[in-house]
Amino acid sequence: MNYTNKLVRFTANRVWRSYTGGKILDQLEQKPKPQDTHFPEDWIGSTTQAVNPDRADIVEGLSHAIVGDEVIRFDKLIALNPGYFLGEQHSKAFDINPMLLVKFLDSSVRLHFQAHPSAEFAREHLNSNHGKAEGYYILDVREGTDAYVYVGFQHSPTRSAFKEMIETQNISAIEACFEKIPVKAGDCLFIPGGSPHAIGEGILMVEIMEPSDWAVRFEFSKAGYTMPEEARFMKRDLEFCLDVFDFTQLSVSQAVDKFFQQPKTDYYYNDNGYQATLIDGSITDKFRVKKSTISGSVDKKEQDFYIGIVVNGECTINLGEETITLKRFDRFFCPAGVEVITITTEHGVEILECYPPAIT
Repeated sequence: MNYTNKLVRFTANRVWRSYTGGKILDQLEQKPKPQDTHFPEDWIGSTTQAVNPDRADIVEGLSHAIVGDEVIRFDKLIALNPGYFLGEQHSKAFDINPMLLVKFLDSSVRLHFQAHPSAEFAREHLNSNHGKAEGYYILDVREGTDAYVYVGFQHSPTRSAFKEMIETQNISAIEACFEKIPVKAGDCLFIPGGSPHAIGEGILMVEIMEPSDWAVRFEFSKAGYTMPEEARFMKRDLEFCLDVFDFTQLSVSQAVDKFFQQPKTDYYYNDNGYQATLIDGSITDKFRVKKSTISGSVDKKEQDFYIGIVVNGECTINLGEETITLKRFDRFFCPAGVEVITITTEHGVEILECYPPAIT
């Protein structure tokens, strides 16, 4: 298989979830009758298998890569030459694990209230090297929607009161622990492990996270589906999972200061654009997120692999003998072994770039 000096594209990789959405993802796939269903996510460049208790016999979540005219499962592609695709240092440290999971998420309802363990908690209590710290980049908001997220407790309950709310599924009491925090296209958030949260309805976003599916879901029913008990508390019990939560009380302004990330320009493509850092090692050591804003033509060089998503505009990418045209919401994987790509745009393009953790 000839994979050198080629961008990697991906087939659609829709994954079942317990909430609903995905109509916009249907539109991107040009389905004849786009609709919201229980397939509201598309996992991009994924070597992580989804955990769905009622679908244990179905393998889902693993991406399939398009290289030239060939299609191959992404983890099998990486295994052909981990040093080329992920970089020699990365593959020595992590073998064929990219160490990040990137998704499109398209919500038609508010998602379940949930929290995710930190990597430290996962190592100590779950026999796992990964927690589930998350980054959000808001792509778009459905027309007529006042987009928001719940994140962190604005009215922190006691542990015992919170446990009772969950046991009795007093959703109004749980919701009263939060205030709506508005979001808009272009916002970037980082949600560390332990932070209780819920994504509001009508949001299309890129989600960047540690490669796991750990979740403490403290709201059991959503969109006509009730999660089985083993899916609520990571196959443990509620008392165990209460140790995951950060009960710190944060005002709305404190939550904005803590979770919203401001771009920091750190590289200029001569006079034709710049690259801004959104999430870096000062925020988390789990992954990195940047965004390039380009006009005209630039030569882009990177030492690391990354997953790129066109968030605005369109462009062409030249690599070796290959020229690929990309439009809004197209995504690709650029291997670490690629020395340079040429990005050309007539009217401007913004590309979100999702990187693995830095090797120190």
